[in-house]
Amino acid sequence: MALAACAGQQARAPIPESYTAATTYAKLAPKYPFIRIAGSSVPASVRAVPDVTYVRRGAHDLKLDLYMPAAAGAPRPAIVFVHGGGWRAGVRANFAPMAIRMAERGYVTATISYRLAPEAPYPAAIHDVKAAVRWVRAHAADYGVDPDRIAVAGGSAGGQIAALTGVTNGEARFDPDGGPGAVPCTVQAIVNIDGLSDFTSAEARKYEDDPAKHPSAAGAWFGGRYADKAALWRDASPLFHVGPDTPPILFIVSAQRRFSLGRDEMEAKLRALGVTGRVVPVPDTPHSFWLFDPWLGPTVDAADAFLRTVIPPRTGPPGARPAA
Repeated sequence: MALAACAGQQARAPIPESYTAATTYAKLAPKYPFIRIAGSSVPASVRAVPDVTYVRRGAHDLKLDLYMPAAAGAPRPAIVFVHGGGWRAGVRANFAPMAIRMAERGYVTATISYRLAPEAPYPAAIHDVKAAVRWVRAHAADYGVDPDRIAVAGGSAGGQIAALTGVTNGEARFDPDGGPGAVPCTVQAIVNIDGLSDFTSAEARKYEDDPAKHPSAAGAWFGGRYADKAALWRDASPLFHVGPDTPPILFIVSAQRRFSLGRDEMEAKLRALGVTGRVVPVPDTPHSFWLFDPWLGPTVDAADAFLRTVIPPRTGPPGARPAA
């Protein structure tokens, strides 16, 4: 049952304080003059299905763009990509270059829009990402997806959102669209690209709860400072949801320590529980490195190598056993 793309509707304009590859390039190019915005042209080997509504929230249609191998084949692993932007800005097109390159490697990928802080506070974004995962699984047969092999990935704030989406597999309070008979929204792997793992540490709060900002990006999302909403700040930290059923996690990290806060503690928890966790640094990089060449290449390599290990593609028709 294929959904028609809502091609006639105009995409919402990014809010003035936006986070795009172009605005980020303007900030980074003076220090990194060799970088180029990663291309998002779709090659002949990839099929694109843009502007698909995956859920409606009030009067707002939330959309995704799909990218998949143009050639037919066995059901493929899927990746749902969550853009960054400090929980209050950003556009799904930021992840189009990585989604296209992963589609070239045999994945079905979806870049999604979700409700940002000015529209809906935490945890609305988590609800939306789970709804997107559910949509991909519900339409697996339409787009050649293996419904048992779906990953969630994101960068910056999107990395934190993706991680929290994955570590809350099965927690009903994060999934208001679920219930008896609903298609599952669980994911089988997480790729967190430079996203925070713990909002509550003193070092994290130095950045995320800066009293000079009225409010900080995190404070705007949470609707209050840490002193007023401590339980909520903790609840939004992926670190505190790690358990024996947590899916495998890959951390792809920049050289900027502030965006990896809580990761060491999370890794320790994963190891103690026997859950696969891997860290791949991209050396000498700023935050948002994945938006640019030459850094997108190693980011794609790392994600592909990890996912081929933890959610390997099938080698035969539907029902065949996955590759070893």
